[in-house]
Amino acid sequence: MLLDKHVDYKTLFAIDTKIDALVKQIELLAYVNPINIETEKNRFFSSKYLTDPVFKYPEINFDRFKLHRELFIQPLEQIEDTAIKNLYEDIIYSYSGLIQCIETIGNGKKFYYNCLHCFGTPTETDVENAKFILHFEDEDIKTEPFVPKYSAKEAKVFFRDFSKRYDFSYEVKHSDKISAIAMVLNNVRTLVLNSNYTFSDNEIAVLTNHEIGVHMVTTMNGILHPLKIFSHGFPNYEETQEGLAVFAEYMSNNLTVKRLKELAYRVIAVDSLAKGYSFSRTFRLLHNQYDLDKENAFYITVRAHRGGGFTKDYLYLTGLKKIYNYYHEGKDLSLLLTGKVSLEYVDEIQSLIDKKLAVPSKHITDAYAQNKNTNKTIDFILSSLK
Repeated sequence: MLLDKHVDYKTLFAIDTKIDALVKQIELLAYVNPINIETEKNRFFSSKYLTDPVFKYPEINFDRFKLHRELFIQPLEQIEDTAIKNLYEDIIYSYSGLIQCIETIGNGKKFYYNCLHCFGTPTETDVENAKFILHFEDEDIKTEPFVPKYSAKEAKVFFRDFSKRYDFSYEVKHSDKISAIAMVLNNVRTLVLNSNYTFSDNEIAVLTNHEIGVHMVTTMNGILHPLKIFSHGFPNYEETQEGLAVFAEYMSNNLTVKRLKELAYRVIAVDSLAKGYSFSRTFRLLHNQYDLDKENAFYITVRAHRGGGFTKDYLYLTGLKKIYNYYHEGKDLSLLLTGKVSLEYVDEIQSLIDKKLAVPSKHITDAYAQNKNTNKTIDFILSSLK
């Protein structure tokens, strides 16, 4: 691969390799998910929703201070290309923020404030969008597509079958210690399925397109670049990633009002953090005021309150709207599939490809080939969001 002959990229690759070695230790989702969710759920329900859960978290197995120091001693001033130097400055600040999040998990407000720094919190417009979605009627969950049928082990077969359309392989594990029903662990290229959950046909369709069609696709594309930062993530990549993933649900005709309302409830739950709500008060807001069933209300509340206040969940809806607009502006989605990248850096991504420091996406989300959405209500909602 021929690089720009006029620029010496030796320092850049040395810094990129060093950052790669450092951030392999940082997988926020591996630390922020409580290990005693089910026990605390039973205790919370027995208390009639009054006694807040006391969550326990995995032990952190790295030296946080050393990691901070190693990030900030990188000689970025030696990178000749100013645009790339600026990108790597942003990257180092971003990872430093994630380390601060991890080292304060379970420390209440400290963790919450670090999350605010990394992910932000919903604006008034975001909350209005969420409330707008909640006005719509759900699909009838008693109909066939929504009936729970498959154990995690049975669901694994559907994921494996779906993955045959892509030229890559990955590991599948089961866990009873995750708050999501499925998730991709990027660093170890693993799909984790919640062993306590029973999946419906609709959920299988949603999750295969979401987890494999986007999260695993971008994981596998990320490892193909000369620069390893595509694997670990650009600043603010979470919003773009989740937007792309839910957009794949939409394009494959699997996005439902029920699913959009789930994303809206997450916005409401995260907004409650900013209002200073306790776990039990957020739960009661969702369950009593918004009439969400107690199981879903509990798990959405866990997602928002884990660690001490995890604000990331509101980004699914904001990300979806941004990707929906991006697509309808006729822009190139494949640039956003090059790895764990973000919309704010599309010019930098293209520039890195032009300089032969990155490669175009090899794996393209199958759902993006054709817009198969037939749900007029979904289109109306998405086009109406502010």
